[in-house]
Amino acid sequence: MILYHGSRTGNIKVLKPNQADHDRPYVYMTTMEVVAAFYLCNAVTRPYYWFPYGFENGVPVYHELYPNALKEVSDGVSGYLYTVFAQEDQVIPFKNIPSARLATEPVAVAGCFRVENAYDLLMGYVKQGKMRIGRFEDKSQRQMGWWYSRCVEYLREKRMAETPNCSYAAFIRSKLPQVWEQYSAE
Repeated sequence: MILYHGSRTGNIKVLKPNQADHDRPYVYMTTMEVVAAFYLCNAVTRPYYWFPYGFENGVPVYHELYPNALKEVSDGVSGYLYTVFAQEDQVIPFKNIPSARLATEPVAVAGCFRVENAYDLLMGYVKQGKMRIGRFEDKSQRQMGWWYSRCVEYLREKRMAETPNCSYAAFIRSKLPQVWEQYSAE
């Protein structure tokens, strides 16, 4: 199967497992090039991440949780989309993300595409119908409440009151202060 991996690091020949905020180090890949492109645009630093996307009828949707969020996190961002070939038994599906695949062992890179500006690439995907943007201004209070509750859950799960200066907590305080207030009030 063909899998994709987005990274800001160039000249990678072998993708090696890295620790994110999960139980162990993994190589993170996806069956969809668009989803790999999302991972060029992390608004927070590792081990945390900020990729508010989902799927509607199999199409990736980037959800803006504040005005012009996609442009803010992706415009001017460069990076690389890597291609790998993997057998089904080399990867495991990742819960909650249908296109995601994880590997616990290094994976050889088969190809690489340089992305000069992630925002331009993503807008091209939108024009081609390969992705959609869930604009902030189009979301109902109910929809925003659902997203905000996911953020509060994550803050609680990671006990970020104990590390309020970490990149994720700082991002939430800056961009979604009402979420931090809700979390702090608990």
